[in-house]
Amino acid sequence: MKDMDIAEVSRRTGVPASTLRYYEERGLVASIGRRGQRRLFDPAVLDRLALIALGRAGGFALDEISSMLTPDGLPKMDRGRMDAKANELDQIIQRLTAIRAALRHAAKCPAARPMECPTFRRAVRLAGAGRFEVAPLAPFKAEAVSVTRRKRETGRVSLE
Repeated sequence: MKDMDIAEVSRRTGVPASTLRYYEERGLVASIGRRGQRRLFDPAVLDRLALIALGRAGGFALDEISSMLTPDGLPKMDRGRMDAKANELDQIIQRLTAIRAALRHAAKCPAARPMECPTFRRAVRLAGAGRFEVAPLAPFKAEAVSVTRRKRETGRVSLE
């Protein structure tokens, strides 16, 4: 594959030319020359940009990504740092899964309003205390039945 100008790299990767120029200023990528006013890049820049995209998607800052890329284009990835980031992502996924479960519960709960549902109120309290990721998922479904039973038996929903 022959050298590509900045427009071609942008078209192939979806990375705007302005971002490519910024990445070059930051030392994340390097052009190999110019054709007229346009920067030229070696085809290997596509793999480098894919690594940068993966790092960004994984939550790495540009400085962290920069430290994982050598000037010769080869990655020098710190496996310990990658494992730590994976653990961080596990925690984010756990928290988002709990939030999703609470929202789905509130959308389907038989209580007249979500804040009348004890399960949803518990989720709100956990979120307010910064402990939402520890919200158990199973009770959301089970407590929907108890809310219905309480409403049938007492005619009202408790605001625990």
